[in-house]
Amino acid sequence: MAAPSDVSARTVAELVLQLGCVTRGEGFVANLTLAQWTALRYFSRANRFSRTVSGFAEFHGTTRGTASQTIKSLMQNDYLTRKRSKSDGRSIDFTLTNKSKKLLAEDPLEALVDAASALSNSTSHTVERSLERMLRKMTQQQGKRHFGMCPHCKYFQDDGCYMNHQSNYCCALMDEPLKEAETQQLCVNFLPER
Repeated sequence: MAAPSDVSARTVAELVLQLGCVTRGEGFVANLTLAQWTALRYFSRANRFSRTVSGFAEFHGTTRGTASQTIKSLMQNDYLTRKRSKSDGRSIDFTLTNKSKKLLAEDPLEALVDAASALSNSTSHTVERSLERMLRKMTQQQGKRHFGMCPHCKYFQDDGCYMNHQSNYCCALMDEPLKEAETQQLCVNFLPER
């Protein structure tokens, strides 16, 4: 029996790219563009500090102007609403409407999620860690922000840290309490713990 050959870095990169291409090919559901789908997914997963034009622009790797146009088109079609941020009165916070929440139930990305669910639990963890490592390296090389979730962030505190123990969790950077659900959302201020 022949020994398995080593998998090249190029093969891994090409497979990741091909997965993206196959998934993008399914992207024009409900007459939304790929950027609009990316925005809906982003705003469904982003925490309250990150649901801004700047946050989406950083996540999507585009300019604020392009991000703004994508968001504007979603607002015009009643997929997003905007309001002043409670934590920072200067910035605008975007939230999903009920219409967009229903649409996300038909998200073409679910085909890829379904394919990933066929992996064993241990394989899923290995793939997740590997892709996370690749993404972190690329964002560092390109000088871009790396988005992540609270439990893996340098600023995350989970020791009942907020005043009068209003919350078990808080963000040391923003000096804000966090709800448990927020700790599993994407954050633009994420800094990997070392």
